Amino acid sequence: MSSWVEGAAGSAYDSDNLPYGVFVRAGEEPRVGARIGDFVLDLAPVAAAEMLDVHAVFGEATLNEFLRQGRPVWDSIRTWLVGLVTDEAERDLVEPHLVPLDEVELRMPFAVGDYVDFYASLHHASNVGLMFRPDQEPLLPNWRHLPVGYHGRGGTVVPSGTPVIRPSGQRRGETGPVFGPSTRLDIEAELGFVVGGSSTLGTPIAAEDFADHVFGVVGLNDWSARDIQAWEYVPLGPFLGKSFATSISAWVTPLAALAAAWTDLPGQDPEPLAYLAPGATRGLDIDVEVVLNGEVVSRPPYSTMYWSPAQMLAHLTVNGASTRAGDLFGSGTISGPDKDQRGSFLELSWGGTEPFDGHTFLEDGDEVVLRYSAPGAGGGRISLGDVVGRIEPART
Repeated sequence: MSSWVEGAAGSAYDSDNLPYGVFVRAGEEPRVGARIGDFVLDLAPVAAAEMLDVHAVFGEATLNEFLRQGRPVWDSIRTWLVGLVTDEAERDLVEPHLVPLDEVELRMPFAVGDYVDFYASLHHASNVGLMFRPDQEPLLPNWRHLPVGYHGRGGTVVPSGTPVIRPSGQRRGETGPVFGPSTRLDIEAELGFVVGGSSTLGTPIAAEDFADHVFGVVGLNDWSARDIQAWEYVPLGPFLGKSFATSISAWVTPLAALAAAWTDLPGQDPEPLAYLAPGATRGLDIDVEVVLNGEVVSRPPYSTMYWSPAQMLAHLTVNGASTRAGDLFGSGTISGPDKDQRGSFLELSWGGTEPFDGHTFLEDGDEVVLRYSAPGAGGGRISLGDVVGRIEPART
């Protein structure tokens, strides 16, 4: 059922989408809204007018309190929200609280707790292996047995539109390490998963319980300084080459909006261990566009990933690690089998040796936009929030 909101019907932000975010108008405090068409619905006054038990969560400056409520509340609010924007009888209540997007500033949608980034694309991992270990098997022995990941820095996850300052650090020189701004600054086009509710320390989350613990998804760009990363990553993995900035979309798309997007992933061989639930290999049919300075340079498909979102969460917690509302985990670079489906400039330029459209790694002033779309329940396509970042010079 399409929305009565002007311009929303048939758009990528119709009633089958309704992502959540945090917005602010001049002179007012930030609070939670939902996007419908080119408007933000200010949820706090509408929920208060209808005396919803959880109305106060929409007056918060982040989504975290709403994330803590859990799946039954998320689902009931979604049903209520769809009714508001599709039932003409609700128009008099809702219309005064529709705010044009161009009148608001979007903020960080949730306060990030822990941030974990995975390495779940077979094509990306194989490409990296071929580049850096040309005389060996591209995949390391553990890769097909578990979702490889690293623990990132939650405090430097920033909302779309935040400038990205070129990081400085150590990198390999001709006779030893040198210090200075990164010269191989890169992107990683990813999908991020936003955790809600909480789990108990010592109790793993089963793969089949994914939907009870994940609220929704965001677009994610895991900016990467490849020269810093290459020098530091042995033996403990990424550190300063990753932790300077990770950008996410300002809109969080709830899992309910992606009901029509679930699909079988290509398959896993050998069969994973039982806790990774061989039957939990469903992924998402989400298309990504990588746009550099206004030109599309790649279209990575998330449907080609090897490890599923449910398997990543199960592995993240199998040792008893607990989760909390606002935790975030990323898919790792999304890359498909074709050259124009690679989700990093490292791959698109094959380590800087094969420029694409005159580019290798990022220059100061470059702007990267990641765009996402998926099948919607209404039969069309919905858009996930864009992830935008412009490179600024180093400050050292």
